[in-house]
Amino acid sequence: MKKKLQLWQKVTLGLIFGAIFGSIFPSYAAYLKPVGDVFLRAIKMIIPALVFLSLISGVTGVSSNSSLGSIGMKATIIFTVATFFAVGIGIAIGLILEPGKGVFINLGNHDSIDNIQEFNFINFLVNVVPENYFKAMVDGNTIQIVFIAIFTGVIMNSIGSAVSEIKVIFNQGLKLVLKMVSVIMEFSPFASFALTAYVVGTQGFDVMITLSKLVFSVIFAIFLQYGIFGLMILFFARISPMPFYKKSLEYQAIAFSTSSSKVTLPITMQTCREKMGISETSSSFILPLGASINMSGMAINLSLTTIFFAQVTNTVLSIQDYLMIVLTSTIGSIGGAGIPGASLIMLPMVFSSVHIPIEGIAILAGIDRIIDMMRTTISITGDAAITLIIDEREGLLDKELYYKDL
Repeated sequence: MKKKLQLWQKVTLGLIFGAIFGSIFPSYAAYLKPVGDVFLRAIKMIIPALVFLSLISGVTGVSSNSSLGSIGMKATIIFTVATFFAVGIGIAIGLILEPGKGVFINLGNHDSIDNIQEFNFINFLVNVVPENYFKAMVDGNTIQIVFIAIFTGVIMNSIGSAVSEIKVIFNQGLKLVLKMVSVIMEFSPFASFALTAYVVGTQGFDVMITLSKLVFSVIFAIFLQYGIFGLMILFFARISPMPFYKKSLEYQAIAFSTSSSKVTLPITMQTCREKMGISETSSSFILPLGASINMSGMAINLSLTTIFFAQVTNTVLSIQDYLMIVLTSTIGSIGGAGIPGASLIMLPMVFSSVHIPIEGIAILAGIDRIIDMMRTTISITGDAAITLIIDEREGLLDKELYYKDL
């Protein structure tokens, strides 16, 4: 009897055949996009409910608000440290490989990026608190939903047994949403085929040639970060990272094809819980939190791209400039979480902080979708790795399940 293909294997085949179809029949690739769009809309439809219910389930599953605060503090600290390291990797790879040396790019005029929005970190912090409970749900504003869910869960914990029936309703609602996710994910291979065919068919592989040195440097930095996640699991969780790498392939394939941490979140939670042995408390609380504030791929991309354009424009950077790149890239990666095309929105902030002309950002639009596929993959992998580490440190990890099926 033939062994049935796993979901990640089907998605990978979809990626491969989609790339082949898009390169051979580029004129037909656009007709496939609606297939991918329907899948993305179906996932986005349930993301608000998933994040809200999973976070409440995670928060109320912790014995006390003090324990919750401890876990939340650990998660926030580790996510922040991981982001700093990712920024450092981007800077280091930029200085070592020097992707901008010898590259000539016509930066055009100042009007070329008028459509790029300015990012204000203070406004971002203020907007974490929604004006309207339901509007945040309708708009799908993840960071606001995270705030609502954690606030609701903390209050429920403080009330105690008086709201036990409401907790049951929330837990049953989460089971319903997770089942919906499982059904929708069965269509992911077809979506991967359609979306990949569309990207390759409309942009082609040639789009990367002009900026190939930058693309190669980003890929190299991301693979380095991937290895660092394994070392973190080995040293901090004191377990082998090999089961993590093997079992991560499923959600990584989804992340690569969709370029969306939000869309990938449901399958990541399911994989962490059912295959890695991560507790429901951690997978329901830490993963959604990480998807909202942790973007390792974004951090690498912001810092490395800044170094690239500094080299292209022969801008000499001082120690103070490098510190500004670290600070603004960290802020940008946190503030850009969940924003479509976030890299193009955040880069002007980083560039301006070190006096690099921002006009060059416009030419990145052609390759941003392709780089975004890799950014998303490493970011969601980082979320899962950190969740695994915290779960083990809290003594909640099911190690028997973690090592199963190797």
